[in-house]
Amino acid sequence: MTIRKIIKIDEEKCDGCGLCVPACVEGAIQIIDGKARLVSETYCDGLGACLGECPQDAITIEEREAAAFDQAEVERHQKQTKKKTSLPQAAAPACPGSAMRRFAPTAAQSGTPTPAGPSQLSHWPVQLMLVSPAAPFLKNADILICADCVPFAVPDFHQRYLAGRAVLVGCPKLDDLQFYLEKLKDIFAEAAPRKLTVLMMEVPCCSGIAQAAIQAHNEVIPNTPVDVHTIGIQGGFKCERVPAGTDTSSIPLT
Repeated sequence: MTIRKIIKIDEEKCDGCGLCVPACVEGAIQIIDGKARLVSETYCDGLGACLGECPQDAITIEEREAAAFDQAEVERHQKQTKKKTSLPQAAAPACPGSAMRRFAPTAAQSGTPTPAGPSQLSHWPVQLMLVSPAAPFLKNADILICADCVPFAVPDFHQRYLAGRAVLVGCPKLDDLQFYLEKLKDIFAEAAPRKLTVLMMEVPCCSGIAQAAIQAHNEVIPNTPVDVHTIGIQGGFKCERVPAGTDTSSIPLT
């Protein structure tokens, strides 16, 4: 331990926007449970490159006793982070709109009924690229893994599928399926969901999201029930129960 400069994060001010995360080249900051946190003193060089990125002024530099900065540890951390959790090159960095939130589904206002009913969304964000494996709303949840075209083809999506579930949304055609696989394995290991439901469109390119989900399921939580629903472009759906222990190791992520 040594007396040196190191960042300090005020959790009361932090809104979890995540703008500080890409600003820290060393990877010393992560969004955990909706707040920016210093994951290791040895990763922080104390130079404060993240200070100017925080719109809430929640990050300052203090001088205190701390573990020494370790460049070798930083490099190992960067390699591990890039392998497991870094966003694909085409993905956007964190933005204020991706800050984690949890809320109760809204009830319909008395006297103003709507044909679609109230929203059943219970958390934010919903994009698989943005949701932390440690998000509290995933813990022991009934998780819905949904191709992002599905809600447009299911008129009662909120009532049929979203109610009572934690949703993760992605596009297997446009995004990195290998990233999806690794991210889902991290989520399943951390959250231990009680059930999985996978929604995909009937088009061939959409099967990748089911393949990634089932492969991650079989590697991490093979005894958890999982259903796959295939949604027709012009309506209708087919439900398939995937038997526990189904071998998907030979299925390519396409």
